[in-house]
Amino acid sequence: MCMTLGGRVSEEIFFGRITTGAQDDLRKVTQSAYAQIVQFGMNPKVGQVSFDLPRQGEMVLEKPYSEATARLIDTEVRVLIGEAYQRTQQLLSDKKAEVEKVAQRLLEKEVLDKNDMVELLGKRPFAEKSTYEEFVEGTGGEDEDTTLPEGLKDWNQERKNKEESPEEQVARQISGGMPF
Repeated sequence: MCMTLGGRVSEEIFFGRITTGAQDDLRKVTQSAYAQIVQFGMNPKVGQVSFDLPRQGEMVLEKPYSEATARLIDTEVRVLIGEAYQRTQQLLSDKKAEVEKVAQRLLEKEVLDKNDMVELLGKRPFAEKSTYEEFVEGTGGEDEDTTLPEGLKDWNQERKNKEESPEEQVARQISGGMPF
């Protein structure tokens, strides 16, 4: 949500006004907030319930919950978006100099890639994940098997090998391909 609100908050911080350009981002954030609360049961006040949201353009003749619940949902959506907005304001205010660097480069190049971002802001403060196994590690339950099917094993090793130093490649081969 904070990432999606970034453009809208940036307009407010850097230009002192919000334009209609960030309207679609606000729509997406609102849809996400409603989905979290109404569909996915991710709000303690509304509780562990799941209601289907209407599809865009679909008429809703009758809600599957009371007016009191509808008001509670609306309130909690506003709270969730408000908290995300405040967090985004704080993040962008704290990192205003870095945002300005990126904005200046965007004016020069229009499209930035990872190398531009590393040059402007430095390396990420955490290890990057590049394999399926790294992405799913710790996401399943203890009994959930998150290993790749045999036919897909090492599907991205060629890309990973290009990023590894020769020493890392040798160490990986010695360890049987397991990441270290």
